[in-house]
Amino acid sequence: MVTIKEIKSTIAVAIAAAFGFIIALIWKDIIVGIMTLAGLWLAGGPTTWMGAGVAIVVALVITVISVLGIIYISKWGGLAQK
Repeated sequence: MVTIKEIKSTIAVAIAAAFGFIIALIWKDIIVGIMTLAGLWLAGGPTTWMGAGVAIVVALVITVISVLGIIYISKWGGLAQK
């Protein structure tokens, strides 16, 4: 029989992984954009250095929110270290 605690733990792991993927995808676009601006990549990401700066700030905010979400959902799912 599956317990509520096991279900919460599984959901918490899945949501934490989703937050991690969001962080990775956001930073990937920024890195590709900066490489494009530097002439090291062919396409993708911000089109100006100002746009790259804004993208970095947005990515930092989303990263912090996502990390806080991971911490919260880990505690909710009973995954927090003791």
